[in-house]
Amino acid sequence: MSVSLLTLQNVCLSFDERRVLDRINLSLFPGQITTLIGPNGSGKSTLIKVILGLTKADSGEIERRAKLRIGYVPQKVNVDESLPLTVKGFLKLSRHGSQQDLPQAIELLGIESLMTRQVSKLSGGEMQRVLLARAILARPQLLVLDEPVQGVDINGQIELYQLITQIAQSLNAAVFMVSHDLHLVMASTDHVICLNHHICCEGQPESVAQHPEFAKLFAGEEQQQLAVYTHHHHCDDHDHEHLNQHQVVTEEDNTEHS
Repeated sequence: MSVSLLTLQNVCLSFDERRVLDRINLSLFPGQITTLIGPNGSGKSTLIKVILGLTKADSGEIERRAKLRIGYVPQKVNVDESLPLTVKGFLKLSRHGSQQDLPQAIELLGIESLMTRQVSKLSGGEMQRVLLARAILARPQLLVLDEPVQGVDINGQIELYQLITQIAQSLNAAVFMVSHDLHLVMASTDHVICLNHHICCEGQPESVAQHPEFAKLFAGEEQQQLAVYTHHHHCDDHDHEHLNQHQVVTEEDNTEHS
């Protein structure tokens, strides 16, 4: 087994005395794709900020490989439609990585035909390809993707997941990806973590998909029902919400910290 690039041990974080992340343990390895799933308000975005070093945990240990190179693709980038910025110009604005790697990134993401297009005119799938190309210019060892297929049609999602797999393999990079639908990423995910303020279940996608807690969480409920879903542990006596012991925040209590 390769040495982890980043490890979290018993990481906890609270906002306004409400527990958002509770005893999080995870490790990210080169070439491995880890997918984070969970309902809205479960702490996914907060966990990403902790991994990126943008938010400091209250307790626990975080170990990063020395000089770890991290690439990040956010959910969405808003570009002023009045700004005359082409894809080529946008990619050249990157402060990270060498422009000598630009042709390789363009070829890998298949965006040659987009180089003269205005960024503001790109479709959701096209924009995500451009953002991925920009993120890999620095040849990251860890690539963090926050819902990379949001707003992309089904065919586009499948293509993007295939590209993400290619990136992980070609760069031997760890990929940490947030997704709402495990079924579409099944073929391109090595490890799945189900989060609802704490890690409810995790493992290979096939085993997590058969887990009763995952089945309840992704049984076709509407988003409102997902938001109040409660896991039941088999490993200890804690109820999923832990309200009496830890005052874990719910979506209704603290959606801005999700």
